[in-house]
Amino acid sequence: MHEMSLCESILQIVEEESIRQSFRKVSEVHLAIGALAGVELEALKFSFDVVVQHSLAAGAVLHIEIVPAIGHCPVCGQKVVMESRYDACSRCGEYGLQLESGNDMRITHLEVQ
Repeated sequence: MHEMSLCESILQIVEEESIRQSFRKVSEVHLAIGALAGVELEALKFSFDVVVQHSLAAGAVLHIEIVPAIGHCPVCGQKVVMESRYDACSRCGEYGLQLESGNDMRITHLEVQ
C-alpha cells in the first residue's frame, strides 16, 4: 500500500513547513490529486489518520480535490481530458495521447495555528 508512504511524505512536508513558518498545530490539510495518480482515496484517508497520530497534524481533517487528467494529442494538437492512460483522443479518435497533468499529488493548503 503506497498510500502509507505518501502520507509519511505529506507529514514530512508539513513538519518542514512548521519549522519554516513557525506554526505548532495543523487543523486541515488540503490535497489536489490527479485523476490518474493511482491513489486509492480510502486507503489514503485511513493511512493519513494513522500516520499523523502523535504529530502536529494529529486530528487534522484531510480535504481531497480530484484534478482531471489532461493529455495532448500529437495528431490533432488538441488537449483533452483523459479517463485512463490509454484513451483515444476524444477529438480525432487517435491513440497516443501524451499525459500533461493529472498524475500528481500536491498539498495546496494548510490550516494552521
